[in-house]
Amino acid sequence: MLFPYDESPAGFLSVFLSRDGVERVRGADGVERVPEADRVRRSGHTGIYVGRRPAEGCETQMTDAADGDQTATDGGEPPDGSEFGVGEGDGDGTDGPRIEFRGGKWASTVPLVFFIGWAILQSGVLGIGDTNGLVVGALIGTTLGMFLVRGDWKAYADTIFEGMTQRVAATAIVAWLWAGMFAETLQVGGFVEGLIFAADALNVGASTFPAAAFVLCGLLATGIGTGYGATVAFVTLFFPAGVLIGANPVLLFAAILSGAVFGDNLAPVSDTTIVSAVTQDADIGGVVASRFKYAIAAAVPAFVAYLIAGSVMSGVELEGAVALRESANALGLVHLLSMGIVILTAVAGRHIVEAISWGLIVAVAFNLLFGLSSASDIVAFTVTEAGSLSGLPVVEVGETAGVGGSLYAGAVGFFPLIVLTLLIVAMAQIMIRGGGFEAIQTFLLDRVATTVRRAELTMVLGTATINGMITINTAAEIAIAPYVARIGEKFNINGYRRANILDANTSALGYIFPWAGGVLVGYQVMVGPNGLGAEYGSAMVVNPIDVVPYVFHGWFLVAIFVFAAVTGFGREYIPDRVSEEVSRA
Repeated sequence: MLFPYDESPAGFLSVFLSRDGVERVRGADGVERVPEADRVRRSGHTGIYVGRRPAEGCETQMTDAADGDQTATDGGEPPDGSEFGVGEGDGDGTDGPRIEFRGGKWASTVPLVFFIGWAILQSGVLGIGDTNGLVVGALIGTTLGMFLVRGDWKAYADTIFEGMTQRVAATAIVAWLWAGMFAETLQVGGFVEGLIFAADALNVGASTFPAAAFVLCGLLATGIGTGYGATVAFVTLFFPAGVLIGANPVLLFAAILSGAVFGDNLAPVSDTTIVSAVTQDADIGGVVASRFKYAIAAAVPAFVAYLIAGSVMSGVELEGAVALRESANALGLVHLLSMGIVILTAVAGRHIVEAISWGLIVAVAFNLLFGLSSASDIVAFTVTEAGSLSGLPVVEVGETAGVGGSLYAGAVGFFPLIVLTLLIVAMAQIMIRGGGFEAIQTFLLDRVATTVRRAELTMVLGTATINGMITINTAAEIAIAPYVARIGEKFNINGYRRANILDANTSALGYIFPWAGGVLVGYQVMVGPNGLGAEYGSAMVVNPIDVVPYVFHGWFLVAIFVFAAVTGFGREYIPDRVSEEVSRA
C-alpha cells in the first residue's frame, strides 16, 4: 500500500512497513504521510526513507494481516518493487493489459531470447562490439514477438510504450548523461595527464595499475552509489592513463567493472542495495552490514588476481604515448577536488544528479580559472562564416557547422545505449504482461525449489538467468525480487539472506555479460563521438566479449553465493533475526 506524502520530493510516495503489518500515520489535516521527524535518511537515487517511530501528535492506525494471509515474519507484506517502475503488480500482468501469445506464456520470452541470441552471435561469435548493432537486434526481436500475439496487437504495442516509460530506465539514462558530461569535462581539463604524473611519482607501474583501478573505482562507486557513473568516470579518465602507462587494456577495463560491482553491491545509497532490501523486507543498514563479509571475501582474491594478471598480461603500444607521459603535469590533479565534491555530496544524501552537477560546475570553474581548457573545449558552436557573434569564446569558425565540446561529447556518446536500454526494458515488460515471469516463477517453485539448499540455488541461478535477459541490473532485480521473496518465505529464509543473494548476482552479472548495461556503458565511452578510440587509436577500444573472464570480483561474488547456498554458509532463517522497521518511497 502506498500513501501520498505531500512534503516529500515531487513524485515520491512513502509508507511505513512495520513488523506487524502496515503502519499508517495520519496528520491533523487527514492526509496520511510519513512525519518529518521520521525521515532519518533519504537516498538521492530513489527517494527511499528509513523511519523509526511516528512523530508525536500523529494519529497512528495499525492494519493487521488477515487470518491466513501469509506475511513475512521479519516485516510486513513483501514489497513487489512496483514503486520503482518495472513489472508493476505481481508479475503476471493481471494489473494491466494482459497479452495472449500463440504458444502460451513462454512465447512472451521470444523478444528477449532472440536479443540474447543476437548479442551472443554479434559479440561472442563474430567479435563485433557495436551497440548500434545490438539496437537492431532488439528492434527485430521486439517486432518478431508481435507476430506471436493472439488477436489485436494494440495491447502489445501499448506495452512497448509502457516499458519505455518505466522510471528504472530513466534512472540509468540520467546517470549516464550527467556522468558522461562530468567525466569528459575532467578529461579536457587534463585529469588524465595528472593521473599519469601521479602514477609516475608514486611508482604505480603497468602491472599494479589494474589492481589500483579496482580499489579506487570500488571506493568511488560505493561513495556515489552508482556503478554506472563510476564506470563512465574511470573508463574516461583512469583507463587511458593506465593504458598509456603500459597496462593491459582488457585487464584494466575488467578491473574497472569489478570496482563498479563492488560499489553497486555494497553502497548503502545504491539502487540495487535499496531495491534488494526493501523488496525482501529488510532494513538497508542491516543488509549492508550483513553482506560486508561476502563483498570482502570476493574483493581480496580479486585484488590478488589483478596483481598477478597485471604482471603477466602485457600492454599495447600507442603512438605518442611517450610524448604524452613526458608532458604530464600535476595541475590536472586539481580535479580530485571535483570528484571529491561529487562523492561528499552523494554521501550526504543529495540526489545523484545534484551531486554530479556540483562536481561539473566546480570542474568547469577549475578548467577556466587555471587555464586547463578553453571555454570552447567545454561548449563550442562552430559556424562556417564569421559573424557578429564570432568573437564569443564559445563560437568558432570551421568548415562544418555544428555543436561540440565536452558537454556535448559526454552526453551524445550514450545515445545508442539509451535507445538499447529503452528497448530492453520494453521487452522485459512484454514478458511480464505475457506471463513469462509467472511461468518461470511457477516452474521454480513447483519443480526446482524443493529443499532449502535447492531453494537458495534457485535464487542464485534464477537471478543470473533474469540478469542475462534484462541487462539493466536494477530492472532485473526488480523483476525477480517478488519471486525471490516467495521462494524464501516458503522455506523461512531470512530477509537479509534473500536480499544478499538477490543483490550480489544482479550487481555482479550486470557487469559481466557482454551485452549488459554496465559493460556497454564503458564500451560506449571508447567508441562514441570523440571517444577514446578517436582520440588515442583503436588500441584503446576493448571488445566487450574479451573482458568476460577477467571481471574477477563479479565472478568471485557469484561463486561465493553458490558456495553459500550449497554449504549453508551465512544462512539465516526468519526467527534468527528480525529486520528493523522500513519505510519505502
